[in-house]
Amino acid sequence: MRTKAFEPDEIADAAMKVFWRRGYAGTSIQDLVEGTGLSRSSLYGTFENKQGLYQQALRRYEAVTAANVGLLAGPGAPKDLIRQLLMRVADDELGDPQRRGCLVANATLELAGQDDAVARLVARNFQSLQQALEELIQRGQESGAVAAGKRPRALARFFVGTMQGMRVLGKGSPAPQRRQCLLDVIDVALDML
Repeated sequence: MRTKAFEPDEIADAAMKVFWRRGYAGTSIQDLVEGTGLSRSSLYGTFENKQGLYQQALRRYEAVTAANVGLLAGPGAPKDLIRQLLMRVADDELGDPQRRGCLVANATLELAGQDDAVARLVARNFQSLQQALEELIQRGQESGAVAAGKRPRALARFFVGTMQGMRVLGKGSPAPQRRQCLLDVIDVALDML
């Protein structure tokens, strides 16, 4: 049996960039052929169809979430770590001239309500971030850095929702107001701690 002359994860990464820029519905197989450098037959042979490649691209995007989870698990005061995370989101949005937003948020809005496999991938992504936030908030409560009366799970959900809202605002706010809009959201969100 002949081995593949390409790395499927690298192809999924290239496809992820295409889907991220164009969305699922806006991406054609020809776009994927051009974006990955593979032939149609190789794409179909490896990923079965466009949907399979999209799901693999979402799995590869989990590395972005893993980096955020790693930040939250690191040393530092909970409020400072959450500020760093929110600033990372703001910087991503402000530094992206294509205004792509978050691939998982885009998948949520475009497909999660229609595709159970995509919904599961999206939920897994959000859940890992929520769990990291919840654990950080609990540590903050134990150290006295976060008020004991706050519900860690509810706060974690709030911050996941805030991050996704920032992604939407980053895509949709007028350019002159975008930075201040995101910074205002961060300031108000941190007041919740």
